Amino acid sequence: MPSLKGKKIILAISGSIAAYKAAFLCRLLIKAAAEVQVIMTPSATQFISALSLSTLSKRPVYTDVIGEDDWNSHVELGLWADILLVAPSTANTLAKLANGICDNIISAVYLSARCPVFIAPAMDVDMWHHPSTRRNIAQLQTYSNQLINVESGELASGLTGEGRMAEPENIVRQLSQYFAARQLLAGQKILITAGPTYEPLDPVRFIGNRSSGKMGVALANAICERGGEVVLILGPSALHPENSNLKVIRVQTAQEMYAAALELYPSCTAGIMAAAVADYRPAAVADEKIKKKGDEMTIRLVKNPDIAAALGKMKKKHQKLIGFALETQNGAANAKDKLNRKNLDYIVLNSLRDPGAGFGVDTNKVTIFGTNNKVWQFELKNKQAVAIDIIETTLI
Repeated sequence: MPSLKGKKIILAISGSIAAYKAAFLCRLLIKAAAEVQVIMTPSATQFISALSLSTLSKRPVYTDVIGEDDWNSHVELGLWADILLVAPSTANTLAKLANGICDNIISAVYLSARCPVFIAPAMDVDMWHHPSTRRNIAQLQTYSNQLINVESGELASGLTGEGRMAEPENIVRQLSQYFAARQLLAGQKILITAGPTYEPLDPVRFIGNRSSGKMGVALANAICERGGEVVLILGPSALHPENSNLKVIRVQTAQEMYAAALELYPSCTAGIMAAAVADYRPAAVADEKIKKKGDEMTIRLVKNPDIAAALGKMKKKHQKLIGFALETQNGAANAKDKLNRKNLDYIVLNSLRDPGAGFGVDTNKVTIFGTNNKVWQFELKNKQAVAIDIIETTLI
C-alpha cells in the first residue's frame, strides 16, 4: 500500500458510536507515518476520550474553537492539513457541512480548509437512506468532497443494513490510493475547452447556449488532482476555477476559442473538447443596438470553425484528442460519426433526453466511444465522478 509518510491529516470525529473506531484509525495513520491532528465535537467525547486520542496522536486534541487556555485557530488548521478526514460523520454533521452551519470546531475547520476533504458517514440504515441525507451527500460531492462509502452489517440499533462506518483499514487504503493517484498524470499537459461561446449580434445581444462549463471545470480539477497540468480555455461562465496546476484563458466567441486552441494544442499531450461551441455566428455584427421594427427579423449566419476537427488534423502520434457530443436523437450514430470524421481518439456522448444530464445541472450520464468499436457506459453521477470516469477511460 502506498505510504502516507509525512502527510498531514486532520481526523475529525463527531458524536457517533462508531467513534470508538477512531482510535484504531488514528493508530493506523500514525503507523503509516502520517502526522495526525485530532479534532472532536463535544458529543464525540462521550464515546471516546480525548486523552486516548491525544496519547495515540502525540498531539493535543481540540474539542472547541475556544479552548481552556487559548483560541484554537480553525484557519491555521485548515491551512496546515493535506487532508481533512471526517470519520465518523453523523447525519447531523453531514447536514452542517452541506449547508455551511458553523457551530463547532469540525464545521469551522471544514469551512476554512483548502485541502481535499474525505467524509466517512456512520448512522442507522433508515437515516442513511433518508432523502435529506441523500441530498446532503449529493450536495457535499458537488463541492468536490470525497465520500468514503458506508459498509453493510449489524448496526448499533440491532438492525442490519447499510450505515456502518467503513473499517479503518479501508479508510487508510482509500487515502493511500488518493495520494498515489495524484501522480498518475504527472508530466502531462492537457488542453481543455469548456463552457459556451457567445456570438454577438450587437453590443447588447448574442447567440449562445445554456452550457455552464461545470463538466469541463470538473475535468480540469480532477486532472490537476492527479498531477497533470491543465490549460483551460473557458467561455463565458460564472465559474472561477483555481489550482496551482491550472491556467485559465477566458474567451467569448468560437473564433477566440479556436485561435487559442490551435496555438496551445501543439505543446500539450492531450486535448479534451468539452465546450459547447456555437456552430454558427452572425455574418455581421451591428455597431449599435438593433432597434425593433417590423414583425420579422432575418439574421444571416455563417459557420464557425470546427475546433475539434482542426485539432484532429494537426494531432501527432504522441497526442490524444477527446471530443464531446451532446445529442437529442441518434446519439450513438452521431457520436461515432464525429469520432471518425474528426480524427478523435475518444468521444463522450451525453443526451438531453436523459434526466439529470446536459447543460446547467450538477450531474451527467455519459457513454464513451473509442476507436476499434470500444464502448464504455456509465450511470448518472455527479460531474466530479463523471470527470474521473472520463479521465480513467481516456487518459490513464
